[in-house]
Amino acid sequence: MRTLKSWWDSDIGHSFRTSPTALVAALIALICLMGTVFAPWLAPHNPFDLATLELSNARLPPAWSEGGVGQFLLGTDDQGRDILSAVMYGARISLVVGLASVLLSVLVGVALGLLAGFWGGWVDGLLMRLCDVMLSFPAILVALLIAGVGRALFPDAHEALAFGVLILSISLTGWVQYARTVRGATLVERHKEYVQAARVTGVAPLRIMRRHVLPNVMGPVLVLATIQVATSIITEATLSFLGVGAPPTAPSLGTLIRVGNDYLFSGEWWITVFPGGMLVLIALSVNLLGDWLRDALNPRLR
Repeated sequence: MRTLKSWWDSDIGHSFRTSPTALVAALIALICLMGTVFAPWLAPHNPFDLATLELSNARLPPAWSEGGVGQFLLGTDDQGRDILSAVMYGARISLVVGLASVLLSVLVGVALGLLAGFWGGWVDGLLMRLCDVMLSFPAILVALLIAGVGRALFPDAHEALAFGVLILSISLTGWVQYARTVRGATLVERHKEYVQAARVTGVAPLRIMRRHVLPNVMGPVLVLATIQVATSIITEATLSFLGVGAPPTAPSLGTLIRVGNDYLFSGEWWITVFPGGMLVLIALSVNLLGDWLRDALNPRLR
């Protein structure tokens, strides 16, 4: 509680309180997060329980439209699933995959960036050439290839393995930006007096990197990670839209949009509009928070 109060009274907390954009974005992100975390308790139905689905309820319009049913506030899809419940459960999958892929990218990228920037020499050259190779391939193409190969090799794999392949495919190119960012900041930090003093006193290089250099290079990483969450969620939705993302038994927002796309021109617009709107809200709120955090951590703008 004291830590939260000290943050609220800090410069960053003041910047957050005085930024209407950050407040609105945080509110939207919090509502989306709470809706997905507590989906089993808040959702009117369980859209993935096949025993409760009835084809007679398929493609019903929203409750306020002609032919709508009050039981299904946002309508139903082609299988009779409640759109509101499907969006809440689908956003849950998209958020988990997005956050997990960003976390994995941060761990790999920060570790390799610290190593390259602190040691330099052939280690730096080798890791940076690896980054150049990874940057030469479009991220979505690499993710599509890895996810497609994983689905082809393990067609009957458990959902956990399928999600693992999906997270790995998104993280495969995501770590590069963190590595290059941390490497550039480490090149500056390693020549400062506190690092030289630690070396003179005989502190081990790994301890210097972990205890001294790492805390001073995490600012840009936090900003980049915040923005990359939205990018990872959109990448996951794109892969699911193309049919190589989340498994069909646990569809994400991208899968719901793909299903609705088949009925968009026949008048059943709600099947794709509401999942697409949820995806836009999540990505927009996270991007706005990332923009605010970038400005708040920039000492030149204080």
